[in-house]
Amino acid sequence: MRKFPGNNGVDKIKIEKDLLLDQQMLAAENRRILDRFNVKMIDIMGSVGTGKTSLIQQVVKQLKSNYRIVVINGDLDTTIDQERIGSCGVDAYQINTGKECHLDAVTVRGMLKQINLEQTDLILVENVGNLICPVDFPLGAHRRLMVISVTEGPYVARKHPAVFMEMEYVAINKTDLAAVMNVDVGELIRDIKGIRVNARVYPISCRQQGGLGDLATALLEDI
Repeated sequence: MRKFPGNNGVDKIKIEKDLLLDQQMLAAENRRILDRFNVKMIDIMGSVGTGKTSLIQQVVKQLKSNYRIVVINGDLDTTIDQERIGSCGVDAYQINTGKECHLDAVTVRGMLKQINLEQTDLILVENVGNLICPVDFPLGAHRRLMVISVTEGPYVARKHPAVFMEMEYVAINKTDLAAVMNVDVGELIRDIKGIRVNARVYPISCRQQGGLGDLATALLEDI
């Protein structure tokens, strides 16, 4: 890590910029590796409890007859999500980050070395349950999907505009609970598109399996 003179906060800004640039370079190398083997990767982000694992389970069930799928599960601890995904009949790899609130390009690179990329078409990455941190750490994925839930309340997008500025794809999960939670899904969609006008937003319900087909199809278009 490079050091800079002074103590007025400029040092920290320069170091952070260097770190983010390093992450982008490492992510670009991951993408080159994936493209070499014609493997597509989707980075799935969202807070704890929004339904990332449930969404992945449903997507796997819909796509595994046509695609050779591998799932990478990121979590602070436990193999709970890995076991849930493994029960769907695909290979699942666990990354436990301890205290780190996100995956990064280095940890994913290590996992790519363990995966038989020649026998893989699609990698789904379940990032650590966190709405904010993972956005600043690209993994080299072809798509980045943010999963939010009506249980997070009606203002989640307005409270985190910087996060949604980075999201091309957003899934609003648990729409079957919208009335109970007093959340207007249409208003939530307008909030997201007010932040990023070309965001592709998909209201879904993993429990009722609603909207998942459209989301799965969209994620694989043109990649």
